[in-house]
Amino acid sequence: MARKPADQSVNRDTILHAAADVLRRNGYEATTMKDIASEVNLTAASLYHHFRNKDDLLLAVLEGGLDLVIQKIEPIVNSDISPTEKLREMVRLHVLTLTHNTAVGAAMIFEIRPLMNLKASGRNGSHHSDDFIVKRDAFFAQREYFEILFRRVVQEGIEKGEFREVDIPIYTKSIIGANNWVAVWYKEGGRLSGEAIAELIADGAIRAIKAD
Repeated sequence: MARKPADQSVNRDTILHAAADVLRRNGYEATTMKDIASEVNLTAASLYHHFRNKDDLLLAVLEGGLDLVIQKIEPIVNSDISPTEKLREMVRLHVLTLTHNTAVGAAMIFEIRPLMNLKASGRNGSHHSDDFIVKRDAFFAQREYFEILFRRVVQEGIEKGEFREVDIPIYTKSIIGANNWVAVWYKEGGRLSGEAIAELIADGAIRAIKAD
């Protein structure tokens, strides 16, 4: 089948999901723009029409996954329900989102490190624009904000006596980290559905912190 030229539009989400799938199979270092282009039946030149390079595409994959889960949990944090209900639903939705987007979730674990070490063009021999570095830094700030949302609810629960005293940053990191790994081991059609797994993990998160 002939590859599509650059002037034929391809849905951005389709490209991002394809990129996440290729990254999961090959890993960041072994993945090429040609690999990703082949996944969506584009020429490599067509893919460069949409994304400047592999790092730009990786960042877009990670941004999309993070923005999606923040959009889901932010309203819960700002709602009037109890901290226990908030935390349970936040964990549940986080896990459920990951079971629906396992390739993106896996990228959050395995492929995020290359972005941490990137520098702007002209520094340490790299070739990334200042604009890209600004976008990269904004992503990591958003990632920190995601964690802060969880910390806020845990703090609220402690203050209201619903949760026992814990080291909030450590508890939060452990919960988010455990959630993220679901994207690695979850298999669709397995013994438990994504919904069932999300419920079990949410219950465990609450039991671990619930006041006696």
